[in-house]
Amino acid sequence: MCDIDFFKKYNDTYGHQQGDECLQQVAKAISKVVKLPTDLVARYGGEEFAIILSNTNLEGAIHLANIVQQQVYKLQIPHRNSPIYKQVSLSLGVSSIIPFPEATYQSLIAGADRALYQEKEKGRNQVIPYVGDIIMN
Repeated sequence: MCDIDFFKKYNDTYGHQQGDECLQQVAKAISKVVKLPTDLVARYGGEEFAIILSNTNLEGAIHLANIVQQQVYKLQIPHRNSPIYKQVSLSLGVSSIIPFPEATYQSLIAGADRALYQEKEKGRNQVIPYVGDIIMN
């Protein structure tokens, strides 16, 4: 799961049309990194995106999340009212699951969402993985 940091402030500053353009640029940057035909990038709510990686372990997902974060930062989209950077940045929560009969996609999403929430509490513009009940740095 990834979230554009302080996107409401972005929309308030630049307007919703510019916000839509920002979302499109971020989506394109993510899509350029996620290349396997079995992987999926999808908008998940207002300014959040889900990146679904099949056959990718946690370490691989963390690696890709770091590349995604760097690519979005390289866009250098101005964000003058962001309290952390003066350009658009991305926060990412990473989760991984090895399929088993009781596994659900909801638990995978919940793990990534919990990691993303923890990441936002720690300052944003970071990648944080979720492993079971442990959030790792």
